[in-house]
Amino acid sequence: MNFEDFNFAPSLQEGLDTMGFTKPTPIQEKAIPIVLANKDLIACAQTGTGKTASYLLPLLHKIEQEDKDDINTLVLAPTRELALQIDQQIMGLAYFTGCTSIAVYGGGDGISYEQQKRSLTEGVNIIVATPGRLIAHLTSGAINLAHLKHLVLDEADRMLDMGFYDDIVRIISYLPAKRQNLLFSATMPPKIRSLSKKILHDPEEVNIAISKPSEGILQQAYLVYDDQKIELLEQILSNSEYKSVIVFASRKETVKKLNSALNRKGISSEAFHSDLDQDSREDIMVRFKGKSLAVLVGTDVISRGIDVVGISLVVNFDVPPDPEDYIHRIGRTARAETTGTAITFINEKDQRKFGRIEAMIGAEVIKIPLPEEIKTGPTYEPEAKSKKKFNPNWKKKFKKKPNS
Repeated sequence: MNFEDFNFAPSLQEGLDTMGFTKPTPIQEKAIPIVLANKDLIACAQTGTGKTASYLLPLLHKIEQEDKDDINTLVLAPTRELALQIDQQIMGLAYFTGCTSIAVYGGGDGISYEQQKRSLTEGVNIIVATPGRLIAHLTSGAINLAHLKHLVLDEADRMLDMGFYDDIVRIISYLPAKRQNLLFSATMPPKIRSLSKKILHDPEEVNIAISKPSEGILQQAYLVYDDQKIELLEQILSNSEYKSVIVFASRKETVKKLNSALNRKGISSEAFHSDLDQDSREDIMVRFKGKSLAVLVGTDVISRGIDVVGISLVVNFDVPPDPEDYIHRIGRTARAETTGTAITFINEKDQRKFGRIEAMIGAEVIKIPLPEEIKTGPTYEPEAKSKKKFNPNWKKKFKKKPNS
């Protein structure tokens, strides 16, 4: 099947031809006809499958055939990075059309808020927004969504994980009852099913199975105690073959401490987390994409919202909380038919979680012996009960009690 088979508007097809897009991905082949038929859709597809274009292309086609004076489509996304990425895709796909869009997100100063407000007041066809900032504009009266025809929830599972459920429900209260609803999620837990029942009407379903990690990724793991992790990471980063590195941690407090520890050891890195203002986040990402910054330390915020070719190493400083997150994290390397390495640090508490990851990918990840100077780590027992074990390399100093 080719994109020409969808009979898109000529201006939209011209954009696809210019970018060299000829064949749709599996999610695009299944989802596009449903969206074109004006049906609601719930789709399970992970990042990297082409899901964004699977809803943008049919929506841009419909916008081309409709009145462009009103806000036509609202896309909700969990993070600023993903909102910007979606907006950039719209600009590329809609280059030869008359469609307009704006990314609405928080984290900037008052000037950026006023710029967004002015653009929204003047009118755009597609709004790509994070929930919190959009609510601020809705309550101020800057946006009129009375004529909205399409609502898209992208990365819906991540939005719920980040606590946006009430915000989503509040935003929907501003929308017309008659609209097309499209929900995309990398996973399909019960809370997503519950949300879909509230907002979707007789939806079609599309499920693209979670793909295995790219064959170009060399997956490795170390069994370590927590107090061995930083020393091990320093040794790994001293390897000159790793020119572009992302280190993932599950908590932003860990990201901040880890970044400070690396800087103290003379390793140039930057911490990327939700506490940064937008200018700082954009500056870090520009330097990382431009290869002037070699090491990026971040949370899962960047596991789904960054698309950089040439990342040579991904390090999971701790085992990600869900097996799907492991796929998203290590998928930042070996993109666009390149190769890369993914290394995970497994402490004694995270072994069962890593065992579930190996079960999901259907393969055992190579466990590498620790360097001699770091001594030994815990034994790998993924089926054992999760409990903290004694670290033989850590010696406590006991003070003798004075004789009574």
